[in-house]
Order: sequence, then C-alpha cells, then structure tokens
Amino acid sequence: MAKDFNSQYVVDGYDLHIRKLIPGYEVVHQQITALLKTYVDEYAHVLIVGCGTGYELGHLVQLFPEWTFTATELSQNMLDKAKHHIHALNALPRVEFVLGDVDQLKTGQSYDVVLSILVTHFVNYADKPKFFKAISSHLKSQGIFITFDLTKINSAHELETLKQICEANGLTPAQAAAMVERMEDDFYPLSEQETFEQLKASGFDAVQRFTQILSYQGYMAIKA
Repeated sequence: MAKDFNSQYVVDGYDLHIRKLIPGYEVVHQQITALLKTYVDEYAHVLIVGCGTGYELGHLVQLFPEWTFTATELSQNMLDKAKHHIHALNALPRVEFVLGDVDQLKTGQSYDVVLSILVTHFVNYADKPKFFKAISSHLKSQGIFITFDLTKINSAHELETLKQICEANGLTPAQAAAMVERMEDDFYPLSEQETFEQLKASGFDAVQRFTQILSYQGYMAIKA
C-alpha cells in the first residue's frame, strides 16, 4: 500500500523517519548547499518542488537571506506544517506556497533554481517527461536544476544492502520490510542512463551526477 502523505500521523513523524529511510540524508543537503553557494547569485528566486514539512526550505531561508522562494506541495497537511515552520523563522514574506504541482504555477513565472529532492521518484513513468519539461519551462536560461532520488535497483543484493543501511540508521526490521513492499506502489525510479536522457530531452545541458549513496543519486543540470 502506498504511503499516505495526507495522513497527519505520517506528516508528524516524517522528519524523524526520513533520516532513517534515506542514507546520508544530512550529507546530501550539505552537498546541495555547497552547489547553491557555488553556482547561484546572491539574489535568486528559488522553486522547491515538493517542500514537504519545510525542513529544506527552512534551512535555505536562513542561509540565503536575500533569496525569495516558491514552494509547492501536493499534501495540504504537509504544506500547513511547512508554513508553520517558516512562520516560526519569521520568513513568510519571502515564501509563496502553492498547493499543487509544477503545472499549477503562474504562467510566465521563471526561477533561477529549481530543487526537486526526493520527489521525482514518486512521479509515474508516463508523467516524468512532462514533469521535467514543466520544470525546464519555469527555469531561466542557464538556470540550475538539482534533483536527488531513488534510482532503479538492479538486483536483490542492491535491495538487501539498502535494507541493511536503513536498519543501521534506526528502521526496525518490520519497517525495512514495509519499505521494500512499498517499492512497487510508491516509487517509479529511473536508471542513470534514463535520467540523463530525459533531462537532455527536456532542454538541459551539462547534466552531471554530483552524488551517489547506494541506490540514491543526485544530479545537477543547467538549462540550455
């Protein structure tokens, strides 16, 4: 059964659970921050696709005080929690929240950066080309797209290795088993080659993998 991200129980436990579920969660965010400091100007408008509880957004609004943000989310409960988090940081005037997907953003609105962290693997295979093209269409020329997601698992050994590290991070054996059972319901992972091909076809140049932790990979691409 697919996880219900509208469930208040899931939302309330998300920030703790995700650190057990995703190997290197904090390290990945450190890498993304380093990329942003390297490639993005002091003044930027940033789109966060699937802002979740607002952890990533809260980190960035504090780190980059001159940036403005648009944050989308499909779950009302997730969005409400993100708003509460940003309100506590006194940063609400710098953030526009959108309940919906990329297609529901204002026509003609463009961004310097788009972040899609642990989101793309939830997009159905048939919808991924449209998803990537929508992101590209909202990026300025030479804009930066950063994504980090589960990629295709090619063997039982790879899956078992992922289970082992999740248990080492604090998942119970039952939770790790549930993660595996949800794979087919929740995730639509691309291979590395498919990721490159789809990003190139969507108008991105200079696609590069900036990190890999087991079956999770992060990519940065620049709009042509």
